[in-house]
Amino acid sequence: MEKDKLSNLRNIGIAAHIDAGKTTTTERILFYTGKNFKLGEVHEGTATMDWMEEEQKRGITITSAATTCFWNDYQINVIDTPGHVDFTIEVERSLRVLDGAICVFCGVGGVEAQTETVWRQANKYKVPRICFVNKMDRMGADFIKVFNDIKDKLNKNIVAVQLPIGKEKNFEGMVDLIKMKAIITVVDDAKSGSEYEEREIPEDMLEEATLYREMLIEGIADKVDWFMEKYLSESAFSEEEIMSALREGTIKYGLMPVLCGSAFKNRGVQQLLDAVCDYLPSPLDIPPIKGINTKDDTATERKPTADEHLSALAFKIASDKHGDLTYLRIYSGTLTSGQRLYNPRTRKKELASRIYSMHADKREQLEAAIAGDIVAVVGFKDTGTGDTICSEDHPVILEKIEFPETVISMAIEPKTEVEKEKLAIVLAKLAKEDPTFKIHTDSETSQLIISGMGELHLEVLKNRMLSEYKVNANVGAPRVSYRETIQREAEIDEKFVKQTGGRGQYARVEIRLEPHMGEKPVVFEDKIKGGVITKPYIKSVEKGIMDAAKSGVSGGYPLVNIKVTLLDGDMHAVDSSEFAFYNVAGVALRKAVEKAKSVLLEPIMKIEVTVPENYLGDVLGDFNSRRAIVDEMVNDGDLRVIKGKVPLAETFGYSSVLRSVTQGRGTYTMEPCEYKPAPAKVYSNVT
Repeated sequence: MEKDKLSNLRNIGIAAHIDAGKTTTTERILFYTGKNFKLGEVHEGTATMDWMEEEQKRGITITSAATTCFWNDYQINVIDTPGHVDFTIEVERSLRVLDGAICVFCGVGGVEAQTETVWRQANKYKVPRICFVNKMDRMGADFIKVFNDIKDKLNKNIVAVQLPIGKEKNFEGMVDLIKMKAIITVVDDAKSGSEYEEREIPEDMLEEATLYREMLIEGIADKVDWFMEKYLSESAFSEEEIMSALREGTIKYGLMPVLCGSAFKNRGVQQLLDAVCDYLPSPLDIPPIKGINTKDDTATERKPTADEHLSALAFKIASDKHGDLTYLRIYSGTLTSGQRLYNPRTRKKELASRIYSMHADKREQLEAAIAGDIVAVVGFKDTGTGDTICSEDHPVILEKIEFPETVISMAIEPKTEVEKEKLAIVLAKLAKEDPTFKIHTDSETSQLIISGMGELHLEVLKNRMLSEYKVNANVGAPRVSYRETIQREAEIDEKFVKQTGGRGQYARVEIRLEPHMGEKPVVFEDKIKGGVITKPYIKSVEKGIMDAAKSGVSGGYPLVNIKVTLLDGDMHAVDSSEFAFYNVAGVALRKAVEKAKSVLLEPIMKIEVTVPENYLGDVLGDFNSRRAIVDEMVNDGDLRVIKGKVPLAETFGYSSVLRSVTQGRGTYTMEPCEYKPAPAKVYSNVT
């Protein structure tokens, strides 16, 4: 029974560029699977999965929401993810624990900026995908154009399994290229698109359908060996053979089926559900999860069975009035209510007091969950996002989730002393929920600084603090998170000597500082010979270097792309201490940076602006005033798409300006791209 359950289980995410119709697609899935009895609409603020006040107010998805539904004999665990780049971490941590994904594309816009980001994230975790070209009823929708766009920009191994019948307002259904039948939705408002008919393919589409079916078969044959053998023998294929080979190609060899429809007009969603069950993997189709056995630091793996040792990954923390909810993907073993578990990172025990199956912000209590399940647990105290949960007798650490660096910050302070403690509790709660939300105290001003992934990200968190948690606080204007680096190599020989009435303090270090591009922003190397400095003192030097690098020199910004080598030093048998070496290391680094000429780095954003042609001149004029560089401009029907790069510091308030300049018809997306040296004017203003 367990094997049957696992083989009929699908853990999928729905990801897309903002406004591609991702949440609407999710709402239709919930309706047709019987999870919802009423269609939720994003524009009305009634979408089930957008349950947060900020989501309903803005009409966008901010946090990933999980639900479970059933289609035919299959259980589908669905995670709806945000499309806005400021909340891309929600996509990252969701894709880490999913077995498959639906990538939704706008039938007009095709591959957009955030689409590429989502695609890279899915590639990183090797997630099999289905592509759904949505909004085929929209003016300017073009399936073939979007299909070729995906093929050229994202993946050459895509195959169309459907073609649209009609376009724009005349879109009425799809051609199924496997069955070679037309699928026409019955137009009846009372049935909400739940009924459809299979008909013969329209005569004027027969030639095109035959061509694309041949392309489908060739695409599968190119990846699946047994299918190729039969293809070369010129034998006819059954529907079952094509579907079986397409499933194998999708799971093992990177093939991606492309479907089409209009979620808003209730066309194509049931066929999309069929494709999820037919082509996306079950937990049994995924290789055993790999990890490290913490008892002996050896590689190990866990199979997706209920009788295996328990392993689960915490991929999301959500605050709740009854206590924090920790979302888990169970990779192996069985989790029972009331079970004591182990977190190998913290080396602490955790209690799973209650287990829930989630439906957005609603829940259903479970007694147990097994390998393959995605559930939420109440009772964990010290578990954070990315932590592994397992049994203490068989500890394992699974691959962690990596989080990007923040690029924007703002100051926040409580209005009264009474609010100070409340603010600290709320900030800690939000930081636990969101690993890309950082808090620190400025060493010079003693101000409390919050940092995030973008202007919208911080604005949403600020509004949650003020309205949801009722914190009475003053919030400053957003500030850019600059970085510092150096231009050239420098060596410094520095002493720390302090004589008091009793024992003195003595330490000497000689360091070399040089530019260095590596995985880590700061690299430390020990080249001490002959034991002139002992190991504990070398550790203190390294810590002093790393701590000093965090606060920089010129403007107090973190140092990046540097290497510090400890060349020589000296210690005193009585007066030397870890404190002395820690201090001298920090002083030496600061002097070395000054000698090596520090450079201020500013974050550069990749930006994509879409505007009607008659507003192009005004938008470009404003674009140039922001130190932006245009990489390319492309036509998209009556619209123009400007792609380029712009310093983050120049983008504050851009949404309001663009709205004003284009009378509300312009849209844009941004994502972090790189750090580059800032001009002298910027340097003088911020240091």
